[in-house]
Amino acid sequence: MSTDELLVCDVAVIGAGISGMIAALRSAQGGRRVLVFEKTPDQRYICNSRLTAGIWHCCLTDILDDPAVLASRIMDVTGGNARPDLAKAVATDGIRVVRWMQSVGIRFIKGPNHYQSFMLSPPTITPQGRQWEGRGGDVMLRTFEDELNKLGGKILRGHRALELVKSEGKVTSFAGQKADGVGFRVQAKAVVIADGGFQANPELTRGPVSRDPSRLLQRNAATGMGDGLKMAQAAGAGVSDLRGFYGHVQSRDALRTDKLWPYAWLDYLLGAGMIVGPDGKRFTDEGLGGTVVANEMAQLPDPLDTTVIADERIWAERGTFNMVPPNPWLERGGGTIHRASTLEELASKAGIDPAGLVAQVKAYNDAVRTQELQRLVPPRSTHKLDAYPIEKAPFYAFPAVAGITYTMGGISIDANGRVLTPDGDPIAGLYAAGCATGGLEGGEKKGYVGGLVKSSVTGLRAAEAILAEA
Repeated sequence: MSTDELLVCDVAVIGAGISGMIAALRSAQGGRRVLVFEKTPDQRYICNSRLTAGIWHCCLTDILDDPAVLASRIMDVTGGNARPDLAKAVATDGIRVVRWMQSVGIRFIKGPNHYQSFMLSPPTITPQGRQWEGRGGDVMLRTFEDELNKLGGKILRGHRALELVKSEGKVTSFAGQKADGVGFRVQAKAVVIADGGFQANPELTRGPVSRDPSRLLQRNAATGMGDGLKMAQAAGAGVSDLRGFYGHVQSRDALRTDKLWPYAWLDYLLGAGMIVGPDGKRFTDEGLGGTVVANEMAQLPDPLDTTVIADERIWAERGTFNMVPPNPWLERGGGTIHRASTLEELASKAGIDPAGLVAQVKAYNDAVRTQELQRLVPPRSTHKLDAYPIEKAPFYAFPAVAGITYTMGGISIDANGRVLTPDGDPIAGLYAAGCATGGLEGGEKKGYVGGLVKSSVTGLRAAEAILAEA
């Protein structure tokens, strides 16, 4: 690779989302010369952090709760697969990082749910699609950049990092290419990879995430290509289990219209009712919630062969739940809703085998009435979401798609953001933060902890580790 420009700094951060900007700003506060390398050339570069709903939580639990309780919650939802040191770090420092953010000018409000003590202000969540300008994530990133500039740091836009360089076992530099095609090289004392997950790269998601990634909805900025993951692996880094993503089940029509992107979810409809394939049969435990169901959908031979089934009670009660509920926003946004007075008619409208759907609904309703849901195939749990009988006409069918927000697996790190080899040894000079990292979420249970709390805590701790080592 030709390198026409040499840039020198103390701390080089790859990626200008929330984790990268926190790592950069905190390092600059410690007196370090900082450069941030953002591959997108636009002034308001699009990334997941700019589009975020902006809610800080830990496993849908308030970050103000006892850290020991939060750490236990993380281990529980991940089936014990999370690194204990990472779980403890996120549980302990979730509130500390929010207080630090407030100290540099980030504003929060309280969200509508009990676990949402901190939500970026002004809120990004709207029922009208991608409206982010001047809202929480956009304001947050601009505030971080303003503060970084005051301390002598800088974001270099249109600079894509491509290759880490090691010398005597330490990462001392990296090479990349600018948007105009000119190469560059960076010499730094510490490098932080914070370029997000690999959700938008079908070469990396095919297999661990989905059999056919083209059949998923990218409910994200579509910029997470996994460059950092590939660079780190080439430099000898280990990786976590790459299975699992955070996402939701949405109307299939979100593939064609932004009016249904990234809301409204179908999670609470299927959580009370069921989701079936073209044969009318269930294929997963709907009681585990939208993220787990979306992961199960993604692994089907055709992820788009799925339909959510509900009745009038579910539509009226669970369809109106959440901040941007499908009732009424799905229909207002032009989403497909099949209604019918009988299940046979509903199946015909939705392209589902009528006999299969009728038999499945009968078996499901019988199990609900007798409280024997564990005898269903597959079993249906109720510890998270109650199962409603599907019996009150009109009946509803919603063509569905699995929406992927970010991948949960990634570069192996310790609690201080140091990148680890497959044997668990730190790679000197190399750090990683945010959704480029793994070891906290995902795995067999697809356990969701929280993208913002993970990204902000790992970004802050990586910077503080750099300052301490220097």
